[in-house]
Amino acid sequence: MAFDFTEDQIKRYSRHIILPEVGGKGQKKINEAKVFLVGAGGLGSPCGYYLAAAGVGTIGVADSDVVDLSNLQRQILHCTPKLGCSKALSAKETMEALNPDVHVVTYEERLTPENVLDILKEYDIIVDASDNFPTRYLINDACVLLKKPLSHGSVFRFDGQATTIIPGEGPCYRCLFEEPPPPGMIPSCQEAGVLGVLAGVIGVVQATEVLKLILGKGQLLVGKLLLYDALGMDFRKVNIRRNPNCPICGDNPTITELIDYEEFCSMQ
Repeated sequence: MAFDFTEDQIKRYSRHIILPEVGGKGQKKINEAKVFLVGAGGLGSPCGYYLAAAGVGTIGVADSDVVDLSNLQRQILHCTPKLGCSKALSAKETMEALNPDVHVVTYEERLTPENVLDILKEYDIIVDASDNFPTRYLINDACVLLKKPLSHGSVFRFDGQATTIIPGEGPCYRCLFEEPPPPGMIPSCQEAGVLGVLAGVIGVVQATEVLKLILGKGQLLVGKLLLYDALGMDFRKVNIRRNPNCPICGDNPTITELIDYEEFCSMQ
């Protein structure tokens, strides 16, 4: 091979390398990429697992939570012996065991307006696998300010959604949801439940978008919201447009630095 792969790497990535859209050059791009996962739970687990399998060279994982028994119905980076362990460290152990080519950097802390820019600037692509509105708005705004591509996903009961945000090329999360819902209007997964495999479907969609971004191949979900109804087994895409009056990515943005997102979401 022309890209200095070892024999084991050629075998490991052989099904990628024989794809004309990937090849040795594309696999090298994957091996050199740096992807940051916000959350190692329902969405971050399948997304991270497949990115590690694909050989993404550096994967950052931020999660301040510990593994709970109720997580194991969907969070495949973790297992029963890891109950009570840091999710970030559990994710690192699982992904590096799957693929020793991958270096996982852990952040056992919540992302805040004070630390997020310094953390995200080290990565090429960001994956929003969070489960709360303050974090979603924080990550969106940070990515817009840093001009970092962002893969967003969310799940609820039997429904999931995903979109890809590339600042300057399409709408951001605020264009889609200008304001969060009032506190208490939308119950959490803990309160309303979620079909375990649903998180797998959406998390793998996010991983697919990340790999396409790395490779520069295919059509991304930029300006599109993918909606999945697991009960009806129905996928559909909705067009979304950039809002010229968006406070973060609009023509005359009013948000030029990160704000207090807990307060922002509690005021709506």
